[in-house]
Amino acid sequence: MTVKILFDHLQKEFKDLLITHHLSDETINVSTKSLTPEEAIGVTKRKDFPILTGSEVMVQAKYKDSYGQAFTDAPILFQGTLEEISNLDIHENAYNRSIFIATLNALKSELKQTDNVIHCRNDGPELCAKHILSHLEKEYVPHQTKILLVGYQPSMIGQISGNFPFRVLDLNPQNIGAVKDGVTIEHGIDDMKEAIEWADLILCTGSTLSNGSIVDYINLDKEVLFFGTTISGSADLLNAKRICFADVVAQ
Repeated sequence: MTVKILFDHLQKEFKDLLITHHLSDETINVSTKSLTPEEAIGVTKRKDFPILTGSEVMVQAKYKDSYGQAFTDAPILFQGTLEEISNLDIHENAYNRSIFIATLNALKSELKQTDNVIHCRNDGPELCAKHILSHLEKEYVPHQTKILLVGYQPSMIGQISGNFPFRVLDLNPQNIGAVKDGVTIEHGIDDMKEAIEWADLILCTGSTLSNGSIVDYINLDKEVLFFGTTISGSADLLNAKRICFADVVAQ
């Protein structure tokens, strides 16, 4: 799947939702805004989450009584109708893409077609990582199943390292080559192919949807679990497995 095919598919699904639920002609404003780090994840013990170091920003959309979020490096303020958002250029314009993804998440939340659309805050990321480790230990063989984490998530690294053969890919130059909890962070492009071949299971941040790099991790011949709020509304549309414990660790 190419990036263009990916976003064409999501736009078609978005427009189909509007038609199916008779929203195309409804004049409803959807507002988006960039959240401050504290608004997004609260006050955390760890201070090296991407949103705290400035490498990512969270955009939040509000539709009726529901919210949707998307991590992005291209935040923007926007207010408009669902119809307008469905026609945005999301292929070439990263700002439009962040609006589209966050709004799709809010829309599907309002339609009760997805859950866990709000990022956990304060102690939530640490608790979430513990739940993820517990899930992995139940579903896979500890110390044997080779796990690749795509995206720098310090709480997950801290929990998983030492319990499974474990590697981490990231695109942030500040992280690449650094050692975190005994794990060297590898280059998300240069080391990707070999790392994917090595892994038995891939844990991939849903934020890869924002820059289109998600196409490297869907339709692989091995299991991939996506995590996070960014992919909440798109996972089922892409036949992607998603894991999230935001509901049980909500702060």
